[in-house]
Amino acid sequence: MAGMDAFIGRLDPEMCVVTAVAGGERAGCLVGFASQCSMRPVRFVVWLSEVNHTFRVARDAEVLAVHLLAREQHALAELFGGRTGDRTDKFEGLRLREAYGGAVVLEDVPAWFVGRIVTRAGGGDHIGFVLDPVEWGGHEAYDGPLLRLSGALTIDPGHPVD
Repeated sequence: MAGMDAFIGRLDPEMCVVTAVAGGERAGCLVGFASQCSMRPVRFVVWLSEVNHTFRVARDAEVLAVHLLAREQHALAELFGGRTGDRTDKFEGLRLREAYGGAVVLEDVPAWFVGRIVTRAGGGDHIGFVLDPVEWGGHEAYDGPLLRLSGALTIDPGHPVD
């Protein structure tokens, strides 16, 4: 590896599923670019690809839900990362609940939060959605490993990367 690839290749971030609801439409996708971005007040940013169905729904949403996945939830990651919402209802058959602001929460994940969208920031081919957490939950008893990028590399994206 050379250049910036030598740095990026060492990272192994947690994978998240981000869900959005707007205009009567719901969407969700697997996200590898996400991080806390402020301590006071607590803020979190998720980066959505502009070619993604979820991005098109999220740009009109007021809130987003962010879900951490357990390492063994590879099939859920495959569903949200390997299929496009343009052709698939990714939520069919999943245990869901409505949360703050009409957000869709996946019930069978270790942890989740709903955040009000504070601002959006350009960042190349992804747009950052800065979130103000307003509701959260999950399975407090779960203390196993989370799904990381290295565990999701076999997932072919539902939309082309370039």
